[in-house]
Amino acid sequence: MTNELYPWHNLCWQHLSAYVEQERVPQALLINGIAGLGRHQLALHFAQYLMCSNKQTQDFCGHCESCQLFVANTHPDFTWVQPEESGKVIGIDLIRSLIVKLRLKPQYSGFRVVLISPAENMNNNSANAFLKCLEEPPERTMFILLAEKIQILPATIISRCQKLLLMPPKLEELNRWLQKQGVAEQQQELLLNLAGGAPLLALDYAQSNMLEQRQNCFSDWQKIPLASACPIELAEKWHKLPTSQILPWLISWTEDIIKCHFNIESSMLRNADLEKYLNVLSKRLDLKRLYEFHRLLLTNMQRIPTQLNKQLLFEEILITWALTAIKK
Repeated sequence: MTNELYPWHNLCWQHLSAYVEQERVPQALLINGIAGLGRHQLALHFAQYLMCSNKQTQDFCGHCESCQLFVANTHPDFTWVQPEESGKVIGIDLIRSLIVKLRLKPQYSGFRVVLISPAENMNNNSANAFLKCLEEPPERTMFILLAEKIQILPATIISRCQKLLLMPPKLEELNRWLQKQGVAEQQQELLLNLAGGAPLLALDYAQSNMLEQRQNCFSDWQKIPLASACPIELAEKWHKLPTSQILPWLISWTEDIIKCHFNIESSMLRNADLEKYLNVLSKRLDLKRLYEFHRLLLTNMQRIPTQLNKQLLFEEILITWALTAIKK
């Protein structure tokens, strides 16, 4: 994981570096914002700055022993707490191991840093155990929590953290950055819409040929309510694809169909390139059933981190989607 700062980090970095320069480093910092803005990079950059033994003006030196250990991922005073598997919870055993480690004094003279990400993946037991760390913080130790869904975190943890919200940059800055990364100008607006304004996610979409896969999925999806495709067969095909990618697409398509039903202007659509097809669907589908389908999608988004049968999930979604064409 790189700790490179991106252009849109500048304002947040001035805020973070001021903590160190003014010697008022908080005990705990909560950085939140949507995925694709580089929360991890910003946090790692700050962690290295905190631990650097030869700090420069608003940055780490990059040459001292502490910096070299940090870059090599071997610094004894840096701990990264994360799920053992992507999408899983941060269990009580991980927090207990952290507590045992924090009983020892830092090995270097600078700060000891604990990074917890994603912080909202702590379950009730692990969150309660971690709260004790915040209530009785070890010496020279700073906790950095990263979260996308801050509302999931217990209020008792949030209240003990300084909060930093990482916001998407302005469109002009995004376009300039994507242009430098080699993204075609004609694709930038669409990619940013699909990524919710997150530049790193938009870049990933561009490099992974995601637009073609999205188009294929939409072509299959729109056939279901037209009775020209089978929900069960499509579920068999889709269960091999990333659920965390497909569900947001379905949500955005459904929301755009609802907007088309009310004749919202094209600039308000997230999938403006599909407007022609979305309009056709909006005229054929039952609005009340569309709202019910949208509610089902939002509910299933919350289930992504849990153990689930993806094929059964998509069967339920696609059968419900087929029913939207049936007037009540």
